Amino acid sequence: MSDSMTDALQEKIRPIRFLILDVDGVLTDRGIIIDEDGRETKRFDVRDGHGLKMLMRCDVEIILLTGRKSKVVEHRARDLGISEVYQGVWNKLEVFEEILRNKNVTAQEVAFVGDDVVDVPVLRRVGVSFATADAVEEVKKVVHYISKNPGGKGAVREICEIIMKAKGRWPDATARYELI
Repeated sequence: MSDSMTDALQEKIRPIRFLILDVDGVLTDRGIIIDEDGRETKRFDVRDGHGLKMLMRCDVEIILLTGRKSKVVEHRARDLGISEVYQGVWNKLEVFEEILRNKNVTAQEVAFVGDDVVDVPVLRRVGVSFATADAVEEVKKVVHYISKNPGGKGAVREICEIIMKAKGRWPDATARYELI
């Protein structure tokens, strides 16, 4: 419902231990390229990937939850060190509830990033909900924060930075880069 960071939103973010991401339209720009041999490719933003790696070093676990099934997603998850990937999921809320049980966490300890109507049930249930700038209006109406960047083009990096800063972990995450 907002695209600015409020004190209330920062308070909601502090207990976050898990970030669940949709893939197509969140980690990618929604484009799918299929060559003449039927091989699928997708474009991922390297800064999004680096943001996820930094967030993982700040003790936030990343989980992918997507409606499509793709070997490309398996490769990208492995490349980033994301071990928990749910693909071909049409009832994301059911899988989300399973994740809560398996991880022994509350919904308030989980953030979710989505962009399309299939994501709405989970967005309504999590502690902190995020949408990409180019998400559909139905998604934008139910989330806590709308990124300034579109999916596949920096939205995930932006959200990772917001989480790290709200949790007070940004200095830890960037210390190795000697920013100051």
